[in-house]
Amino acid sequence: MESFLTDDFLLDTPAARTLYHTYAAGMPIIDYHCHIDPHDIYEDRRFETITRLWLGGDHYKWRLMRSNGVAESYITGDRSDREKFQKFAEALPRAIGNPMYHWCHLELKNYFGYTGVLNGSTAQEVWDLCAEKLRTDSRLSARGLILSSNVEMIGTTDDPCSPLVWHEKLAADGFAVKVLPSFRPDPAVNIHKPGFAAWMETLEQRVGRRLTTAQEVCDALCERIAFFDAHGCRSADHGLDRMVWRPVPQTTADRALTKARRGEALTPEEIEGWQTLLLHRCAQEYARRGWVMQLHFSCMRNPNSRMLEQLGPDTGFDCIAVTDSCAAAHRMLDALERENSLPKTVLYSLNPADNAWLDSLLGAFQGPEIPGKIQHGSAWWFNDHKTGMTEQLTSLANLGVLGNFIGMLTDSRSLLSYARHEYFRRILCALLGRWVENGEYPADMETLGGLVQDICCNNARRYFNL
Repeated sequence: MESFLTDDFLLDTPAARTLYHTYAAGMPIIDYHCHIDPHDIYEDRRFETITRLWLGGDHYKWRLMRSNGVAESYITGDRSDREKFQKFAEALPRAIGNPMYHWCHLELKNYFGYTGVLNGSTAQEVWDLCAEKLRTDSRLSARGLILSSNVEMIGTTDDPCSPLVWHEKLAADGFAVKVLPSFRPDPAVNIHKPGFAAWMETLEQRVGRRLTTAQEVCDALCERIAFFDAHGCRSADHGLDRMVWRPVPQTTADRALTKARRGEALTPEEIEGWQTLLLHRCAQEYARRGWVMQLHFSCMRNPNSRMLEQLGPDTGFDCIAVTDSCAAAHRMLDALERENSLPKTVLYSLNPADNAWLDSLLGAFQGPEIPGKIQHGSAWWFNDHKTGMTEQLTSLANLGVLGNFIGMLTDSRSLLSYARHEYFRRILCALLGRWVENGEYPADMETLGGLVQDICCNNARRYFNL
């Protein structure tokens, strides 16, 4: 029986152990999509308690606690940090098979040197250890955590109206890690969602003029893209309920804009037509500038309306959606390909049932600009566990070219989430190691090691022009 969380954790063959320890473990991290606040990085934020660092904005942990019957006052409420941590520690042992159990113990081991097991009985011991480390260890500040995690680049997620002041300050003070903005125009694209009219006023203030037509909105977004580009942006990210591609006349999009700003209900044609027009125009601009377009879809947002009213969005109440996104995805890629304006594109579906069609679609639209121009993004959100990662990697290997994959991202607000890259790398090496041990691939460690290092880092470095 294996001990818990040894140096060979998840590495169940000699080949896997060689691939991980010799080739994967030391590679830098290209965190090309995350939600870390650049202000925290610039100010080199120190965290007073492990609760602030762990539970402050991590809806993965909030969901786990709610599933264990913990009252909301201990999760997002006014209970003390120590009480919240205790409730989390009591809930964690019940999460067998959940990646949270592995992530938490990897984080405690890697950043705090704790090699025990967190539960209700050890909570005080862990609390005290973490409190002392957070108070005295400079490696546990925001910048210290990034540097000690061997991070080379961070791609934050930023509103198009952001002045990017913290990115400017970070660039000016010479921080060793590239902290680059990523363009996230969801407030403009999702015309049917609350807050659209208010956000349009913010965009008007940012560009200094009224925006009354769809073309004027597109022109304003292109101005903001140019601003982001001047600040080192390499990528745009879109969060969609489902893939859409429904071209409509300009007049239909203009009507949708007018109605939405008045607070009137929109038809499905107006919503999808508006989204298509903006996605099309933005994609053209991304291609012109050599950016990467990332598209996330098949997420059902906020199905619990009572908790949405109580806590707002992004608080741990979303789930996987079943959508028919294949047809719209291929129409979008085809339309952009025909006009020679298809950017490098990463497709992420929250529904693992979409793996096969995604991986087969990639091969229809690859190009000579770079190997793996169209990517199946890493196992995302509800799929970034051992099974989900293994299934995504296996499907991509079966139907595409795994060696061109751009690898893992954190997609997190937590500065301790870099342990997830270790988790991914161990799972990747375990999968490849089993194929070697089974005689499905030669035991050519030099070739395999290079492939592992490409997936862990080098492919993303090339893909995002770093």
